[in-house]
Amino acid sequence: MKSKLIIMIILFAVISINSQEKLPYREIPVMAENYTAQNTVARMIDGLAFRYYWSTDKLRPVDLAYQPKGEGRTCQQTVNHLYDLSNTMLLLIKSKFKQVLEKDKMTFLTMRKQTLLNLQALSNRIKESENLLEFSVIKEERVSIPFFNIINGPIADAIWHTGQVASFRRSSGNPISSKLNHFKGTVKE
Repeated sequence: MKSKLIIMIILFAVISINSQEKLPYREIPVMAENYTAQNTVARMIDGLAFRYYWSTDKLRPVDLAYQPKGEGRTCQQTVNHLYDLSNTMLLLIKSKFKQVLEKDKMTFLTMRKQTLLNLQALSNRIKESENLLEFSVIKEERVSIPFFNIINGPIADAIWHTGQVASFRRSSGNPISSKLNHFKGTVKE
């Protein structure tokens, strides 16, 4: 009995420490008003990451298992898809940002953290670029995918699915904090 109690206390301490880890995008980073194409796209990604941070914050197992009636993804499957989209975006902009673990070894918390880090790396890489044309993807000798397709493809898809996670958690009885200011990307204390 005592060993079970000790294990539970240790597990609770580890979970508490992990949940207190400082992750990017609790708030949107301050950015100078320098309206370049790169900064505009990076800000879109920062807005996505802010919304992702809060839509996935403090999700419970019941939230992750939630699935709308019909044949849709569960909340966890949607989170997995968002992780995949973040990796796709890194690949499309030719980033070699490393993943901490293989996907099949990730818990929800490690996947959430890695997705936020991926989005941060994506934003930073885009801000550092000289021209968005460098991210146009050449698939074959004559076929080129313009950067616009990255915006209306995986970036827009990630924004869409982040909204789904927010909706799923509300439906499972765990709405997002009302202290958020989505317009400014800040949290009221």
